[in-house]
Amino acid sequence: MTKLRLFLASTIALALAACNSETTGEAAPEGEAIAAIAAPAGSSWGQSVLRTEQGGWQVGNPDAPIKLIEYGSLTCPACAAFSVEGGAPLHAEYIESGRVSYELRSFMIHGVVDLLLTRLLECAPATAAVPLADQVWANLDAITGGVQANGAAVEAALQLPENQRFAAAAEAGGLTAFFAARGISADQSRQCLADSAAAEALAEKTQAAAEADEVTGTPTFFLNGARVDGTSWTVVEAALQRAGAR
Repeated sequence: MTKLRLFLASTIALALAACNSETTGEAAPEGEAIAAIAAPAGSSWGQSVLRTEQGGWQVGNPDAPIKLIEYGSLTCPACAAFSVEGGAPLHAEYIESGRVSYELRSFMIHGVVDLLLTRLLECAPATAAVPLADQVWANLDAITGGVQANGAAVEAALQLPENQRFAAAAEAGGLTAFFAARGISADQSRQCLADSAAAEALAEKTQAAAEADEVTGTPTFFLNGARVDGTSWTVVEAALQRAGAR
């Protein structure tokens, strides 16, 4: 069974308590303080965004000496808490300094809703994807509540032909309207979500990356390849500073 079919088989009822990652970290990197690295003239590091071969979005200096990776679920309350508390300082104080790059890798532990949200991020320009993820997390209760309230309609939409099911499910769950209010039109969303091959490729790629890194929950952070022992902004910021982002 493909990853996409597994997502379609998953329940709409989100097991939100299952998203927390209980992992033991490796030795976190430590280093001397690193001087800020200027962005190219007329630009900022926050506007430098690359898609990675693991299906993530890497924001910041691609050659930053400190690389932070988050495996996050767009329907995970712990990920939302990290975004709300740490998103602004991470970007303003660390990414913009050129010392740190940040890569978001969507780990779709809640099945089809995570898949729809992640594909909708792909409908946006690359520079808008992480800010849109932060918007999802800032409004998580409303988003998940809307999907659950209309669960029967979402489930029915997923029985439609391949080129219709994801767009119909997103509309039934209120996701299309949410993104339309943030610059991704309903027509853009429908066109993007009609591409079931792209959805399957996304599911396969992101799951393979998570399995390779032995990720079992979200959020899970890696700093220069070492797993961070903790999920809060307080813990992650301390790790960044020990690694030299100070």
